[in-house]
Amino acid sequence: MKLASLKGDRDGVLIVVSRDLTRAVVAAPAATSLQAALETWPTASVRLRALYDRLNAGTARGAFAFSPAACAAPLPRAFQWVDGSAYVNHVELVRKARGVALPPSFWTDPLMYQGASDGFLGPTDPIEVADTGWGVDFESEIAVVTDDVPMGTPAARAGDHIKLLMLVNDVSLRGLIPAELAKGFGFLHGKPATAFSPVAITPDELGDAWDGGRVHLPLLTALNGEPFGKPEAGEDMTFDFPTLIAHAAKTRHLGAGTVIGSGTVSNKQDTAHGSAIAEGGVGYSCIAEIRMIETIAAGTPKTPFMAHGDRVRIEMRDRDGASLFGAIDQQVVPYTAPR
Repeated sequence: MKLASLKGDRDGVLIVVSRDLTRAVVAAPAATSLQAALETWPTASVRLRALYDRLNAGTARGAFAFSPAACAAPLPRAFQWVDGSAYVNHVELVRKARGVALPPSFWTDPLMYQGASDGFLGPTDPIEVADTGWGVDFESEIAVVTDDVPMGTPAARAGDHIKLLMLVNDVSLRGLIPAELAKGFGFLHGKPATAFSPVAITPDELGDAWDGGRVHLPLLTALNGEPFGKPEAGEDMTFDFPTLIAHAAKTRHLGAGTVIGSGTVSNKQDTAHGSAIAEGGVGYSCIAEIRMIETIAAGTPKTPFMAHGDRVRIEMRDRDGASLFGAIDQQVVPYTAPR
C-alpha cells in the first residue's frame, strides 16, 4: 500500500496512491490524515487497503493523476522524529578524518538524536538557506513509521510495530554542527527541516527486498543531475530498524506516528570506506563523506557543499527499475528572514 498527503492544512489530506505512482484517490472516509490512520491502524489499514486494491484495479471512484509536487511529506508533522546512525561506517569515516578514534561502544550502542518534527518538508519543497557558508549538505536515508510502541519493547518484537517506510533527506548544515556538538548538548541549528519522499509504503511493497529489519536495495542520489551515490541499503547497516526502535523505546513510550531514521546510508565497498561512482564504487549519500575521503587522502577536501541553485534527488527503485517511493527532488534557494 502507498500513501501520501496533499498539501492543505497542517496535517495534509491523506490520499492512496497507485503502485505505479500514476494515480491517486482521497482516502476519506477511511482516514482524513496519515496521523489519524496510524492511530487507528488495525481498522483504518483494512479500509485503506481495500481502496488501494480498487485503485490498482482501475475501479476506484474519484481517481486523479498523482503529482509529487502537490504533496507534503507523508506525515507533514509528527509527534516524534528521531534519527539514528545505523551505518557506523559513516560515523567512523567522519571521525577518522578529524583524527578522532571511534569508541568501541559505537558498534553495540546506537547513536540517535531527536530532531524537529513540527513541520517537515515535502518531496519537492526547496531547501531554504540564508547563508550557504553554513555548509549545506544532504543526507540520503530510509525511515520507518511506527504505531504505538510500549516502553521497553525488545528488538525481537519491535519489528511488529513498523507500519510504513519512507525515504529521507536529513538536511545538515555542516559548518554549524561542530560548535553545537562541542557544547555537549546535541543538534539544533545544524539540523533544519527534514524532507521525506512523496509516498510512504507498507513493508509488503518491498517484497523480498525487505527482511523485516533492513531494505536490500540501492539508495540512489544525484547531485545536479549527476549520479552521486548508489549504496546498498541492506549492507553495512550495523543496527537494523527493530534495534533502533527498541533503543528509542528504552525509557519512553513511542506514540503512533513516530518516525525513526536510519542515518546516512553508507557502504565500505572494497576499500576502507568506499569510493566515488566515477572511480567504480557506489559513491556516497552525503557530501561530507566524499570530503572526508579527500581529507584522508590529500589533507584537505575539494568537493564543495551545496550552493544556492544546487539540486539533490533521492530515490529507490525495485529490481525491475520501478520507483518505490517517488523521488525527493529539492533545490537550495536563498531565504530572507522576516523583519
